Amino acid sequence: MWKNVRWLTLGLAATIAAALAYGSNRWQAETDQMHADLEGARRPIAPNRYRADELVGLPAPVQRYFRAALTDGQPMVAAVTLEHTGTFTMSLTDAQWKPFRSTQRVVTQRPGFDWEARIAIMPGMPARVHDAYIGGEGMLHASLFGLVMVADQRGTPEMAQGELLRWFAEAAWYPTALLPSQGVTWEAVDDSSARATMQDGDTTVTLLFRFNADGLIDSLRAEARGALIDGVSVPTPWEGRWSRYELRDGMRVPIAGEVAWMLPAGPWPYWRGRITSIAYAFAP
Repeated sequence: MWKNVRWLTLGLAATIAAALAYGSNRWQAETDQMHADLEGARRPIAPNRYRADELVGLPAPVQRYFRAALTDGQPMVAAVTLEHTGTFTMSLTDAQWKPFRSTQRVVTQRPGFDWEARIAIMPGMPARVHDAYIGGEGMLHASLFGLVMVADQRGTPEMAQGELLRWFAEAAWYPTALLPSQGVTWEAVDDSSARATMQDGDTTVTLLFRFNADGLIDSLRAEARGALIDGVSVPTPWEGRWSRYELRDGMRVPIAGEVAWMLPAGPWPYWRGRITSIAYAFAP
């Protein structure tokens, strides 16, 4: 009897190991395809270097930002690969913070990204997540072990807007993408903030940027980004905050941040993270 139990246990362990390996391979294949699609959507970047005379006519706080973040002659960022660590909560009612690690691939023209994360839902049970904007399409795909799907949203105008807003908000990591020559229009608000608008295909997004005493981006706000409430996407104010600026490849970029939904009851943070690695590719 004990011999049969042992063989049964070994067989079960082998089956689980095979399933996990299959799930991991399938997830990696999906990641590789998404990155190939990102590369396939890329466009040439022009001009290939930032020139300070591009700032003429911009609102004063925006001029101060680019002077603080960039130096004249800075090559334009074409792509960037980032690694993060931090905590994340998926609930809008119960802040159960879970640790995550993620890798993010970003291209600046045509704007796109893939955030590939592992979130420790509970010990021994990681959720794997793709949050992405590729070729004008927004998508969110999450599964357990790369096998059991728990979320699969894509293809709607609301998803496209939400994911393009994320790309725009995170442009503090690739600041040349915020320049007028790269398609961003800036509008004055006051001495420490300005409104920025960009368009990709049929999707147009606007963010309010606020700048700190050093001239760098302190926070940003969208008046309406789709929050998933009871399974329904509800337009909700959304804010991000950046901190711990460091000099990387000639640019001042934030290393830490927090993102929150601005609910009627008050701010609801759901992502807190920091960059552990950042590698740039520049326009030739």
